[in-house]
Amino acid sequence: MENTTKILFPYDQSLVKELPLLDHNAIETILNTAESLFNDQSNWIAPFKRIEILEKAASIMNERSEELIHLAISEGAKPYKDSKAEILRAIKGVKLATEHISQLKGEQIPMGLTEASLKRIAFTTREPIGVVAAVSAFNHPLNLAVHQIATAIAAGCPVIFKPSSNTPLSGLALAAILKEAGLPEGWLQVILCDNEMAEKLVTDSRVHFLTFIGSAKVGWHLKSKLPPGTRCALEHGGAAPVIVESDADFSEMIPDLVKGGFYHAGQVCVSVQKVYVNEEICDRFIQQFSEQTNKLIVGNPFEETTDVGPLITPKEVNRVEEWVNEAVEEGAKLITGGKRISDTCFEPTILFNPSEKSKVSTNEIFGPIVCIYPFTNRDEAIKKANALEVHFQAAVFTKNIDAALETSKKLNATAVMINDNTAFRVDWMPFGGRDSSGLGMGGISYTINEMTREKLIVFKSKSL
Repeated sequence: MENTTKILFPYDQSLVKELPLLDHNAIETILNTAESLFNDQSNWIAPFKRIEILEKAASIMNERSEELIHLAISEGAKPYKDSKAEILRAIKGVKLATEHISQLKGEQIPMGLTEASLKRIAFTTREPIGVVAAVSAFNHPLNLAVHQIATAIAAGCPVIFKPSSNTPLSGLALAAILKEAGLPEGWLQVILCDNEMAEKLVTDSRVHFLTFIGSAKVGWHLKSKLPPGTRCALEHGGAAPVIVESDADFSEMIPDLVKGGFYHAGQVCVSVQKVYVNEEICDRFIQQFSEQTNKLIVGNPFEETTDVGPLITPKEVNRVEEWVNEAVEEGAKLITGGKRISDTCFEPTILFNPSEKSKVSTNEIFGPIVCIYPFTNRDEAIKKANALEVHFQAAVFTKNIDAALETSKKLNATAVMINDNTAFRVDWMPFGGRDSSGLGMGGISYTINEMTREKLIVFKSKSL
């Protein structure tokens, strides 16, 4: 009997689609196809052709944006207004990848600087790195697919894409659009398989580059299994600390942090999670932050008024509920929320001063929970913010330029937002975690560069 995976609408667990899983033989065929395409340079797609394909794909995506929005909601359940923003970002991402193709260039290396290097001219070129294996996450099903697929195509690499088993439909839709746009057969292969088959795929010696978005546990495990010479980029999660000083502008900050904390029910790798607030303004902060949080509408993500949708599975609701109950038992004050609304939805929740040992303090929550901690000394708050092994994006709210710059310097993060929430991102900026939060830097142009490699050519001639 054929193994299948069921895609369920996270809000009510209704069946959206059932798709077959690939077996061992199919994986072997897929790897051979990708390797054969790359090894024969006559198959390579010329840069002008890559530009044509991606430009057409962006155009088709734009025409079908409403269809793509509904598909993303049906599998990932991000609310309509946020899914719409994701699809617009994905279209922009394809355009960014297209534009960067013209920037894939080398440089001249000076010769004649020593007598031994006379009569030579040297330059570098950039070539595709080879077969790319891409493993993706559930929380941005179309935009993450663009970040891993459009970049590989722009770089000139055959790509094998494994979407999350919860949200494969957007990636499959992108593959169909790229095929319609003229991408030759075999250059993009989307696979649905179990974890064992996925590991076999990405750790195969025929793969030259692994791009992985998901949990640190899985990412570092896969990296440890990679054969010699295979490069990789890993994007995991963080706890997104925020430092709030006493001079922060409440009118700007409160809506920003509410959005950053509860966007997509907190299922974002840079979602606001730990907010350290100067105790001089802590009561005021809690009052205004909870007032705004209580106004959020939780419900069906297809409703345009919904602010917060369900978590991806009922299992995640159970986990979040356990973590919140544990935090309260261990001394946290429950400001608002704290209860499940249904099997799939959880109230936007604010916890005050949970123990530094509680799971909500030590782990990435990936749910609609924000923790607030008071501080008197900013250096102590920064020390606590830096205490975990995960370091991704962070933020500071203050109108004091010296405090902003000092805090930005001391926070252990790859990016620090000043007077903006930790979840801010545009797709042309560098984006990634450090330490256990990841390896390498994402962002469309950065990823394309990672998927290429330099070749040095030295030309010797007596005529030079």
